[in-house]
Amino acid sequence: MDLPAAAVNVVGMVRGGVADLRRMPRELVDDGPRGALYRYVPTPGVAPAGGEPVLLVPPLGAPDFAYDLRRGCSLVEHLLSEGRLVYLIDHGPKSFSDRRLGMEHWVDDVVPWAARLTAEDAGPDVHLVGWSLAGIFCSLAVAAGVQAGEPLPVRTLTMIGSPVDVSAVPFVAPLRPLAMVTGGRGLSAVYRAIGSFPAPVVSAAFQLVAVDKLVTKPLTVLSQLDDRDALAQIEAVEYLMRNMHGYPGRVFGQIFHLMLRRNDLADGELSLGGRSIRLAAVQVPVLVVGGRSDLIAPLPAVQKVVGLLTGAPEVRFSTAPGGHLGVLTGRGARTTTWSALDEFLADHG
Repeated sequence: MDLPAAAVNVVGMVRGGVADLRRMPRELVDDGPRGALYRYVPTPGVAPAGGEPVLLVPPLGAPDFAYDLRRGCSLVEHLLSEGRLVYLIDHGPKSFSDRRLGMEHWVDDVVPWAARLTAEDAGPDVHLVGWSLAGIFCSLAVAAGVQAGEPLPVRTLTMIGSPVDVSAVPFVAPLRPLAMVTGGRGLSAVYRAIGSFPAPVVSAAFQLVAVDKLVTKPLTVLSQLDDRDALAQIEAVEYLMRNMHGYPGRVFGQIFHLMLRRNDLADGELSLGGRSIRLAAVQVPVLVVGGRSDLIAPLPAVQKVVGLLTGAPEVRFSTAPGGHLGVLTGRGARTTTWSALDEFLADHG
């Protein structure tokens, strides 16, 4: 171990941290009941790459800065360094008053609104990118638009760590038979009473899945005291975990009943808002990325969607190191997920 470097890092950690958590500069495009749409300021000195803007959609539960985790490990920063126009939806934290919002709010309203507004601002089309549950919302929004005869101005769709087949999620599979028997009545009563799936519970659930990393974290930090980049990543991830958002009660109920208990989407269709949305209706090129050590969205759960997107002219499947957050913005994502996305966007620009 490089002792001088370790000493400098320890001092930095004691004085407030070693991660550069400054957010990339951005401007508000629109703000309202659907959320806030932001346009990131182009990086000075970087030549515009041309082509369609990239619209980043975070999942419910995660703060918008998951895409802009820290300087040096930010997908937003990377895309800007490539000369791309970058936009992002910020859902913001949800309160008790949002308890009646369902998945259709995001599928039929939020994603279409943001895609059309981004296209109007910098179009004519957009490259739509969704991580985790947002990838599922985006795919359903694109499919629903086609089925309704009002296709969204989307050039490509990228789904990162989006578990379409929850039967392939190890920690969920044992719970499904119990949920089938009980119908989820006990859990339903709880979320209806409190109106949401609270932020602390969301954060605890993420950390419970990675309990082995929590246990070994002190050893990991000690063994990497001379690696400032590794320490900065740990610090940034901890900051994100402390700022998770809750889920509106109705959304959580739909996720539990439609996807966890019944696993409807694994067959390529989901009944939502009084109609059945078919993933086969997606008619744009799709990039699917799965994390090799993702316990929330393991590779089989993510890869399942490849065979369901039968209407897409092209479906690429790529893997990357890391867990659920790592596949999006881990240190290894810089040379895997981001490179795959760069190539995909360049091929369909």
